[in-house]
Amino acid sequence: MATTAEKMRAYNGLKLLQRGFRPFFLSAGVFAAFAMPLWVLILAFDVELASSLSGRSWHLHEMLFGYLTAVIAGFLLTAIPNWTGRLPVIGRSLGLLWGIWLAGRLVMLFSQAIPFTAAVVDSAFLVVFAAVLWREILAGKNIKNIPVCLIVSLLATGNIAFHILSLSDNSTAMAERLGLGMIAILISLIGGRIVPSFTRNWMMKQNITPLPTPFDRIDKVGLAAGVAAIVMWIAFTDHLINGVLFALAAVLYLYRISRWRGLACQRERLVLILHIGYLWLPIWFSLMAFSILFPDMLSQATALHALAAGAIGTMTIAVVTRASLGHSGQALTADFWTSMIYLLIVSGAILRISAEWLPIDFTLVASIAGAMWSAGFALFVITYGPMLLGRK
Repeated sequence: MATTAEKMRAYNGLKLLQRGFRPFFLSAGVFAAFAMPLWVLILAFDVELASSLSGRSWHLHEMLFGYLTAVIAGFLLTAIPNWTGRLPVIGRSLGLLWGIWLAGRLVMLFSQAIPFTAAVVDSAFLVVFAAVLWREILAGKNIKNIPVCLIVSLLATGNIAFHILSLSDNSTAMAERLGLGMIAILISLIGGRIVPSFTRNWMMKQNITPLPTPFDRIDKVGLAAGVAAIVMWIAFTDHLINGVLFALAAVLYLYRISRWRGLACQRERLVLILHIGYLWLPIWFSLMAFSILFPDMLSQATALHALAAGAIGTMTIAVVTRASLGHSGQALTADFWTSMIYLLIVSGAILRISAEWLPIDFTLVASIAGAMWSAGFALFVITYGPMLLGRK
């Protein structure tokens, strides 16, 4: 049987379909650069979409179940062959999966005329993708990564629930929390592996010591506290105990990150950005605790943007840039333009979190924050697009 490398060398089709990261990372960048400015227009100028969803619901759904699922697909389809030793999904099969995702984005933008059909088409991607993951993980007997399959399956469930609730004119809040919660857990698990691992690799090459602390009981307790807080929030949203759990998780996660030696990586922003991305999780935990315990002082919507714009935005761009460079045979280092991408996305997230407290019109600040965030992804497409298309 051909090895992964041999199959990659033998493939002579469209370069874009050579590996999962190429079409999905490129599409995620293009979609983020398009969808966020559209949301700014909706927010600032009451622009109406041809969607069956409200502007706010479309924005949340498409960033969570649109942009983010493309990043997840690109990452997992590229990583799983390394986890299982099985051949990667490439060529026609990859193109079909990508086409389902693209169809979902199109119908959700014009779902007003075909709401039920749009819901079915959009739901199909995560269902099919989850099935692919289960097949690969089980066939490769990679039992330790079954939690990843479970999370993606629950994310698919959250998307289906979102559509059912929306079509029946019910609140989609529970489905939104399920989707956001699953992503927070996924970042906790995968980020908790790759941040100290990539940091260790870089520090060893630079002969820098001491190295990050290996995974131990503190990490297990911290992860358990984080997952408990997230699960309770999904089920009970703003119960008092949730605030306590979020506060506890924030402390434990901060302690975990302090042992990963992030400050020693300041010379290499490709590594440093991973620490910044993971740091957004305890920031989110802290703001969630504050919004639950002191709701008059901080809205939960602002706290949620520490997860959405902060943790999700930063961690995904960190993973996307690193994986694109590594799997395209480029040097694993952040050049000037990559650093500018990071600066725009992180600054946009910070500005969005600050909008509630600044003595400036909220809509104006949120619009500027969204423009900065999307500009980062537009710059990613310009800088990394040729690489992902196989022209560099």
